[in-house]
Amino acid sequence: MTQSFAGPPYDLDHLIPELAALGRRTTLLLPKSGSPGDKESSLGGPMLWPADEPWPTCGQSGHWAWPNEKNPAGTVPMVPVVQLFARDVPALSFPEGMDVLQLVWCPLIHPQDQARAALPKLYWRNENEVCAAGMLQAVPAPQEGEFEEEFMPNPCTVSPISVVEYPNWDLPQELRQTLQPCIEELEVRFGMEYALLACALQNKVGGYPAWNQPPNWPSCERGHRMEHLLSVTPEEDLDMVMGDLGGIYVFLCRQCPELPYAHRYDC
Repeated sequence: MTQSFAGPPYDLDHLIPELAALGRRTTLLLPKSGSPGDKESSLGGPMLWPADEPWPTCGQSGHWAWPNEKNPAGTVPMVPVVQLFARDVPALSFPEGMDVLQLVWCPLIHPQDQARAALPKLYWRNENEVCAAGMLQAVPAPQEGEFEEEFMPNPCTVSPISVVEYPNWDLPQELRQTLQPCIEELEVRFGMEYALLACALQNKVGGYPAWNQPPNWPSCERGHRMEHLLSVTPEEDLDMVMGDLGGIYVFLCRQCPELPYAHRYDC
């Protein structure tokens, strides 16, 4: 679904032609608090989960919820974060035979992980196959004291909107220096910083990561630079804080047949 979007990122191709080649198509996942169903695209909503597949848990040693650093939690259920159906995000390439993308994570702080944040797990599914085999009805949820509120998304429906965005931290330094006078002129004209003019800082699929700090692109074990798959950022309807700013970014390597993924967190 491609729509006009009354707000950033703005179409800068004609305002700064040098940016045109760096523009990337991204799908914004605009959230709205509601009651999504398990057969709908959502953020933090119920998932189309196979009945014969146990709900994922995290038992990493030492993970904890604020302020209980000295009292680590045991094994806890992961929580739903993103579910997307191919029909809602046509710009996203799904593996052959798959039409559902699901992201869950552990809503705790993980001292052994570089990001020290939620640990995401990614799944690809076929909707018809899951429905035919039966869906999991009772999904466990963390109990009070077993989760970090900053990483517990409020269930939201999503309105996917396709836009073009441009790099911020990923803008080559030499080009940024060359374009700085144009950028400053536009910032005065529109009354906002370049990052708000040019970049999609919302929850999204594809495009550039919504970096709040210098880029930290992961590579897979074979040395391939991964592509940005998802940005999950704090927004009012999602009711997540996730630090001061920033978010969690999920990356995928399509050059490897097993489709390995990685994540980064900045705040």
